Amino acid sequence: MLDLDSATFIGKGLHRECFEHPDDASLCVKIVVAGNSDENQREAKYYGQLARRGISWDMLTRFHGLVETRRGTGAVFDLVRDMDGTVSLPLEHYLESAELNAQFEQQIGDALAELRAYLLGNRIVTMTLKPKNIVYQRWGVAAGRLVIVDNVGNADFLPLSNYSGFLARQKIKRKWRRF
Repeated sequence: MLDLDSATFIGKGLHRECFEHPDDASLCVKIVVAGNSDENQREAKYYGQLARRGISWDMLTRFHGLVETRRGTGAVFDLVRDMDGTVSLPLEHYLESAELNAQFEQQIGDALAELRAYLLGNRIVTMTLKPKNIVYQRWGVAAGRLVIVDNVGNADFLPLSNYSGFLARQKIKRKWRRF
């Protein structure tokens, strides 16, 4: 059983809190703190489908399973870090700062185009696309990529887009327009 404490706290979303894995700094553990814990199961199932399809994990954190913690069941994922070892910041951080937006405008614009092509090419459906669920992983002063870290999967009653490439691409395009 993992012991997650405030020293390993990374951040909090709408439903989950994220902690650095106490035994492996390349992983994080997400714990449901609000709402239904079924989110972990839904996500685990969808990630299993993605793994069976053999997708590229270049712009999506890989799911490593569920673990028991003192705070409840946690979902283990890759922890995205910049070249200097710090945890990568959300896209929202760069978009809200005029100074950072100007500095990284071209790189983020290019990275957004690459992310869209990645989602379509790998048929990865997200619940919603939000700047707080995507991090910008910096590789250098003028280089980086976007990585989706949360809100992946399909909560449709009949998730047909999980099984049809055409429907998946249509759903991705619709969500991208809203984004």
